[in-house]
Amino acid sequence: MTTVFIDERKTKYLDRPYGRVSRKKLKSKLLEGCISGGVRFHEAKVWEIQHEEFESSITCDDGTQLKANLIVDASGFSSPFIEYDKPRNHGYQIAHGILAEVDSHPYDLDKMVLMDWRDSHLGNEPYLRESSSRFPTFMYAMPFSSNLIFLEETSLVSRPMLSYSEVKRRMVARLRHLGIRVTRVLEEEKCLIPMGGPLLKIPQSLMAVGGTSGIVHPSTGYMVARTLGLAPALAAVIAECLGSARMIRGRPLHQRVWAGLWPVERRCTREFYAFGMETLLKLDLNGTRRFFDAFFNLNPYYWHGFLSSRLSLGELAMLSVSLFGHASNLSRLDILTKCPVPLVKMVGSLALETI
Repeated sequence: MTTVFIDERKTKYLDRPYGRVSRKKLKSKLLEGCISGGVRFHEAKVWEIQHEEFESSITCDDGTQLKANLIVDASGFSSPFIEYDKPRNHGYQIAHGILAEVDSHPYDLDKMVLMDWRDSHLGNEPYLRESSSRFPTFMYAMPFSSNLIFLEETSLVSRPMLSYSEVKRRMVARLRHLGIRVTRVLEEEKCLIPMGGPLLKIPQSLMAVGGTSGIVHPSTGYMVARTLGLAPALAAVIAECLGSARMIRGRPLHQRVWAGLWPVERRCTREFYAFGMETLLKLDLNGTRRFFDAFFNLNPYYWHGFLSSRLSLGELAMLSVSLFGHASNLSRLDILTKCPVPLVKMVGSLALETI
């Protein structure tokens, strides 16, 4: 069971299980898979990448040079090697989280808190309250026992980026208000995720996967499960091109692998999710509360599918109609007054993608 606190008076209970991925165990499992598959490792920093017609080469900071038919960049959002052909105007999700031992906490042990939008903890913090009303943050909480809990204060999306120190101050104020005294921090998480914005140049000589590839959900920041789901299909396309008797290299290879990651349908649905992000950017705290109040009133098929990037373009259109129907009058006013510009941009982008 999952809980969403809309405000001090309204709480939603969702029939949706959640779990926490162990970063260490996931990394170990991926490395074990590489080792069993015969992957060879070279530990160094990539200094330069050069592309020729049928081959690419890497120069490392230790002087090593490596050549390959295809290079895949999985280095994350800050890669300097990926090319864009449009101005980058990402939104940013920023969060501060801790896995902590505490004296006690007020959360139910059988429920995960997906979003806590309450702001009563800022009653004696006028500066933080004013900032929070314009650039809201929420608490994410996953209790493991009465004394062990994962807590994270999150700015869902902002542009410009909300400062990390601001997010941390809000978390401290919230924990103090809830009477949660941290006795030991077992893990600390500092999260900064660029969201939305234009897709990178497609195709290009350098292949990308993960955060580098634009696969992050523009409205939620979710990425790990989706990347793990898409990676085998992408690997199959690469193997088909490079492992066949008629090896496909150069531009035909780049076109095939990029089309495997970003077919037209997926690019179009991403535009819709980016429209969702642009809408959220225009909402203050009360508008955000009203939005999620309506969103989680939808048929679970739609909000499940939206959060997990599984809806088709037609289903996303149906979600929009249903969301407007479930919205309060004030929320409908938000949609009508704040969404036209992002909507026009989305329609224009969809037209370009399908030409």
